[in-house]
Amino acid sequence: MAIERFSFPTTIHFGAGARRLVAAHLKQQGIARPLIVTDRGVAALPLLRAFRDELAGLHAAVFSEIWGNPVRSQVVQGAAAFKAHNADAVIGLGGGAALDVAKAVALMAHHPGDILDYAWDHPNVRAITLPLPYFVALPTTAGTGSEVGRSSVVSDDVTHIKKIIFSPALLAKAVFADPELTLDLPPAITAATGMDALTHNVESYLSPAYHPLCDGIALEGVRIAARALPMAVRDGHNLQARSDMLMSSLMGAIAFQKDLGAVHSCAHALSTVADLHHGLANGIMIDHVMRFNLPSATAKMAELARVAGVPGVNALGESAAAEAFIAWLGKMKSDLGIPATLRELDGTRKVTSADIAALVEVAINDICHQTNPRRCERADFERIFAAVL
Repeated sequence: MAIERFSFPTTIHFGAGARRLVAAHLKQQGIARPLIVTDRGVAALPLLRAFRDELAGLHAAVFSEIWGNPVRSQVVQGAAAFKAHNADAVIGLGGGAALDVAKAVALMAHHPGDILDYAWDHPNVRAITLPLPYFVALPTTAGTGSEVGRSSVVSDDVTHIKKIIFSPALLAKAVFADPELTLDLPPAITAATGMDALTHNVESYLSPAYHPLCDGIALEGVRIAARALPMAVRDGHNLQARSDMLMSSLMGAIAFQKDLGAVHSCAHALSTVADLHHGLANGIMIDHVMRFNLPSATAKMAELARVAGVPGVNALGESAAAEAFIAWLGKMKSDLGIPATLRELDGTRKVTSADIAALVEVAINDICHQTNPRRCERADFERIFAAVL
């Protein structure tokens, strides 16, 4: 498989073996002492040792104290590790959490104050005024697309409320998207992260904001994921399926500069209140929110049904095709082992009706639903969460 190279706007090296280009790339930039920012899961795999070996000639250190959803204390520790190593670059290696922390570490390497001071909704938000260290990203999951994003989502350790730091300054200088890094993901993580990628593409397309460029990317991202995600879950070593999902993930993250919707507001609430994996939360919520959105997005959902290749959809009218798309999402979830409701969650903190008030409070204050195709009020979130329970 050849390595493709393109810019959008980040320079992306895409293909099996792309990770092997990192050392030469960094040396060309005059980098000598990079800090690898990764998570505990990746740190325990042979993958990390092999990657460090491929960085021969560079004095690389590792910060791997990342787990769960990113929180402020992880950024503080990572920035301290950057300074202790006297690092001159950051390499983000991992899933969305590791890459979000890596961006925040790069920001806090030379900037004063607290990482949450830079959140877009802070009443006295700090400006990013200094150059950031050179930053490259290598995703090991196909979900968030954080490697091409210009934002970092970090939660407060106590409240768990997610805050978004948004700036083009956070964009990686180069991305090395290597599907071989995703081959050993277990089926459940492949399914959850894949539903995250699918949700990004779907919600971006349904957003009423005007951005035809993103619409085209989102539709193609849905087409790719609809075919590749089931294959990637069934056969984790299907390199073509893994490659396709990595591309769909990239496309979803590029597309959602057009904004997202109420699925993400609900997922952010579930991550805040119940510490639920973001991709899994999106997967649980997507068809329920699409049912709510149906009256305001019938034509677009019918188009999504056609793009996703829903059987028989070309013979259906617009309304029936839109209904078929929602049914297809439900079947996709079932096939992938994604729970249909919150009550079916296994091995995680149980979500009950007693949590609805807290979930609604977070969701209504989340920015994502402001670009939902159908206006979503507090009572609507109450009904959606009650239905998912």
